[in-house]
Amino acid sequence: MTISFDDVKAAHDAIKKSIIRTPTVKAARLSVHLGIDLYLKLENLQHTNAFKARGALNKLLTLSDDERARGVIACSAGNHAQGLAYHAQRLNIPATIVMPNGTPFNKIKKTEDFGAKVVLYGTAFDESVDETMRMAARDNLVFVHPFDDDDVIAGQGTLGIEILEDQPDIDTIVVPIGGGGLMAGVATAVKAMKPEIEIIGAQAQSFAAVKAGVDGFDGEIGGKTLAEGIAVKEPSAGNIDVIKNLVTRIDIATEDEIERALFDLLSDEKLVAEGAAGAGFAVIKNNLEKFKGKKTCLVLCGGNLDSRLLSTLILRGLVRDGRIVRLRFDIDDTPGQLSDISRIIGESGANVVEVMHQRMMQTVPLKRAELDIVIEARDQEHALEVVEILAKAGFSVEATGIRGD
Repeated sequence: MTISFDDVKAAHDAIKKSIIRTPTVKAARLSVHLGIDLYLKLENLQHTNAFKARGALNKLLTLSDDERARGVIACSAGNHAQGLAYHAQRLNIPATIVMPNGTPFNKIKKTEDFGAKVVLYGTAFDESVDETMRMAARDNLVFVHPFDDDDVIAGQGTLGIEILEDQPDIDTIVVPIGGGGLMAGVATAVKAMKPEIEIIGAQAQSFAAVKAGVDGFDGEIGGKTLAEGIAVKEPSAGNIDVIKNLVTRIDIATEDEIERALFDLLSDEKLVAEGAAGAGFAVIKNNLEKFKGKKTCLVLCGGNLDSRLLSTLILRGLVRDGRIVRLRFDIDDTPGQLSDISRIIGESGANVVEVMHQRMMQTVPLKRAELDIVIEARDQEHALEVVEILAKAGFSVEATGIRGD
């Protein structure tokens, strides 16, 4: 990997008319809550809702007329696929995307909506890559690598130029790392513009392959992660060399930390972010003392989070905050019990979300009933008040979701 700042500037000039110049904005609520000066580079507002569209476009613009006519091919189950398909369609370049079997249908459809031909192959990414290379050779297609291509890397680095143009007094930039292309591009750009700037990498603990290559990591590489966009087992060696030279350090985040970070971004800033961006925010939360007194920018690299996953994430976050609580009652199987409980909950200012009244299964005595009620409260303190009021009214109640229960 041999890109220079001149390469990134050239890419910026080439693509700037066809991409969204995403804003770098103050994270007002999170700054107050965390006690730091935090800014967000909102690449979730980019075409296809991720930074990948930058590098894909820059690569496509370098192709000869013959290469454009032959078409391009890539292997991706996410942002690179959509970014390449979007700009290839705009430029009338045929595009083929190889995706692993089991890729969520919504990702397949979004890629096809941009005019790309989608081929499903293999059960894992590595198998899909092998098929992609075979098809590229067979059909004489131009292979566009998601993170190990100089033109792609230069394109990704353009967002670093925009950050410092908009906020020249930024002290620290936090960048999620998968294969290292985004980090290599951004680091090359911002270090040339402001040599004293601090650059922090963020990785998911289950895919800390770049950290392992830079300063060692004892954990296992692989597994399930929310941060699918940076779930790379074999990053580019060239990108690792750049990171070794330009990046201050790489921090990691657990799956629980990533999930909580995504909920905080949604709850406090009303921003939908994908897991990779959540890893970046999580490492900031984990190291607040290191960011105090510094103007910090997080590259919010994308917002392609599956709707069903987003729904579950919100509900789990509300449960974690004590705003949704399950109450379990062991009551007499007599008329009026449910009505009395519901009335008390309502008078306490809480809202009944769900009720399950169980008397047929043989887990309670014949003249007793088990009652589960899910309530929505203002916060944990309010939920605890509701439980105390119910207990004073003579009801035996167990709560799940209060004080870490």
